[in-house]
Amino acid sequence: MKDISKRHSQNPLLSPKDLSPSNENMIIECLLNPGVFEFDGKICLLVRVAERTVQKDGFLSVPIYNNNGNVEIIDFDLKDPKLDASDARVITYDGVDYLTTISHLRIMFSEDGIRFSEHNDYPFICGEGEYEAYGIEDCRVAKIEDVYHLTYTMVSSNGVGVGLKTTKDWKKFEKKGMILSPHNKDCAIFEEKINNKYYALHRPSSPQLGGNYIWLAESPDGVHWGNHICIAKTRADKFDSKRLGAGAAPIKTEKGWLEIYHGATDKHRYCLGAILLDLNDPSMVIGRSQAPIMEPQEIFEVEGFFGEVIFTNGHIVKGDEIQMYYGAADEFIALATFSIKEILKTLGH
Repeated sequence: MKDISKRHSQNPLLSPKDLSPSNENMIIECLLNPGVFEFDGKICLLVRVAERTVQKDGFLSVPIYNNNGNVEIIDFDLKDPKLDASDARVITYDGVDYLTTISHLRIMFSEDGIRFSEHNDYPFICGEGEYEAYGIEDCRVAKIEDVYHLTYTMVSSNGVGVGLKTTKDWKKFEKKGMILSPHNKDCAIFEEKINNKYYALHRPSSPQLGGNYIWLAESPDGVHWGNHICIAKTRADKFDSKRLGAGAAPIKTEKGWLEIYHGATDKHRYCLGAILLDLNDPSMVIGRSQAPIMEPQEIFEVEGFFGEVIFTNGHIVKGDEIQMYYGAADEFIALATFSIKEILKTLGH
């Protein structure tokens, strides 16, 4: 099956050069995987901004967030035998892992869905406290009634878990803490209740037994989750043979809940597929992509900070059209559209 997406002619829409670093000691390395929502008549992106520190001669400097959400920089002497800097992304000092980059979230506003800009009245969303010391990543936004629910990846030396914040105005946030403990990520909450319960997709990981699969959870209040059910696993020799995870909130269609997800191979090539869930019982899988509905092919998708990657966790739905914003090559933000009917026609059983 061919790629059925329609990419925008002005892609990529955003690159690292389009934003300014959070402070003079930081450099923006890449932009990634925005959450997407509508607010105040505008299309908005909640962009993940990954930064690294300006380096000093003879030292390796890494950033962390303190309890107040401010960046602190730790300098390690390159000659210190306790330092293991063999991995460019994760270093180890005296048995403790540190990331060489750190991510925060920024709101970008647009009148037309193409040209985006920041607004000084809306704050950066940064890591706070022990469980977000290494940043926050890949936020999904679900609007339920008049409340926006932000599910995002919390990163620290303790592991990777799912955090939740809620807001109505994007200026004041209510922090709910870690709702799914490590190792877990890719959490997307359904935008309406089913049988008076909240539902969410998530992705726990087990490197020893099991794998990187999509699970379903339910909740009485949107904060406390249980009754976890595995609904989609990796498949040998397909685009999702090594790992898969949910994208944005599932889309309600007359045929079922349509979820666009990412799948990756052991070569770390990330494509998009789709899965269809029963309207009344989302633990029941009705259909699933046998081949990608979108795969890396443009130069900005194939080449970048980490090439051969298409990853989405945000979209706007207008009738039959999905206006999907995605991260490309772990560096750029781009736009593609899909027809819901066309996706549904591709799904196998």
